[in-house]
Amino acid sequence: MTVFLKVLLVVISILLIAVVLLQSGKSAGLSGSIAGGAEQIIGKAKARGIDALLNKLTVILATLFMILAIVVAYFLR
Repeated sequence: MTVFLKVLLVVISILLIAVVLLQSGKSAGLSGSIAGGAEQIIGKAKARGIDALLNKLTVILATLFMILAIVVAYFLR
């Protein structure tokens, strides 16, 4: 049981790291507006959808990570 929980914790932590690294930074919007162009107007809705999805995944994975960390710590006690 504890081995399964530890493996699950490692998998969730790797997924959380990947999702956080895939998100665009807060300053990406400013540099995109300075560069300008038609791709900003066309690709804006798509970028919002991807950013919203990554944001939701981050919250879900972070919650799972915290809960699993507490459960693993409880079983190792």
